[in-house]
Amino acid sequence: MTHVKRFQRIPMSKSMRGLCKEEDYSFLGVSEKTTKETAEGGGELEDDWRDTKEERVRRRLEREQQEKERLRQIEESKKEREQQWRTHVAELTSIQEKTLPDRLARLRRFREFQRKVLVEESGMEGGAADPTVNQLLTRM
Repeated sequence: MTHVKRFQRIPMSKSMRGLCKEEDYSFLGVSEKTTKETAEGGGELEDDWRDTKEERVRRRLEREQQEKERLRQIEESKKEREQQWRTHVAELTSIQEKTLPDRLARLRRFREFQRKVLVEESGMEGGAADPTVNQLLTRM
């Protein structure tokens, strides 16, 4: 009957309590003993818990730091590639600016040569040949 008083706080019907024996409740006694033991050794568990928590916090901070470093490196490489691209475009532009006047001069010389050849072939000299030659050069 002591088991009835001891385990009275467990919700169950009266008929069920009658059927149950003290051995059925023995697992509860074991768990009570372990809770008393853990309460006595709780300081160690608490220290372990704190250590693991501190370790998790430290690892999380370390991961965050590594992620920041990785993002910084990505940004740095992106800026470097952008700068290289700008330098490349500037070089190409300067090269084109240098070659364009040369090409323009060559083209003007060629047009003058064409004009001269057309005037000679048409057999007209002077101002009468200019409109005809200009029309022929425009068609080309």
